[in-house]
Amino acid sequence: MLGETDDRARTLQQVAQEIIRIPDQRLQRNVAAATAILAGLVLEKGLIQRVLRRDIMRESVIYQEIEAEAKAEGRAEGRAEGLQEGIRRVAINLLKSQMLLEEVAKLTGLSIEDVQLLQTDIEGEST
Repeated sequence: MLGETDDRARTLQQVAQEIIRIPDQRLQRNVAAATAILAGLVLEKGLIQRVLRRDIMRESVIYQEIEAEAKAEGRAEGRAEGLQEGIRRVAINLLKSQMLLEEVAKLTGLSIEDVQLLQTDIEGEST
């Protein structure tokens, strides 16, 4: 419906008014969250948040599931980045202790090219 109208913001406002009329609170929250998801395909986030009451959506099981998945994904990305940074620091320490590039690569799982770049960075810091 939003994709076929000329005035998407007005259509979303009309849908929001209908959502408010839903007597079952759980159904109301789920419809609001689903509407926000679909509206996100054709409208800006700020407009959607202004028109649809965010507090209603937050209580939706759909919204909560999406939010939980996004948080889990963010945590997983953070752990992966932290792990890579830790490996990088270990490699730097090994290089500073004069370990051979090949050995550093073998112990850290980094490619020879990545270890060479780290070595170049270390040498650049020394000058």
